[in-house]
Amino acid sequence: MSDDMSGFSKRSKFDSEDYYLNSEGFIVFTEAYHLKRGYCCKSGCKHCPYGYDKSTGMLKKKN
Repeated sequence: MSDDMSGFSKRSKFDSEDYYLNSEGFIVFTEAYHLKRGYCCKSGCKHCPYGYDKSTGMLKKKN
């Protein structure tokens, strides 16, 4: 059994269009990934296609 308690190794594989690594090494999910997932997580994601505004806590229609 693995000592990895994060659960990361158990997650499904991502397509190359689903994310990229930023300059700090963090995973950044793309708009394509969010659309595949099918809902807004309301975390204020950089590429949110649903128009979530973290400062107001509201979904706004994206043009």
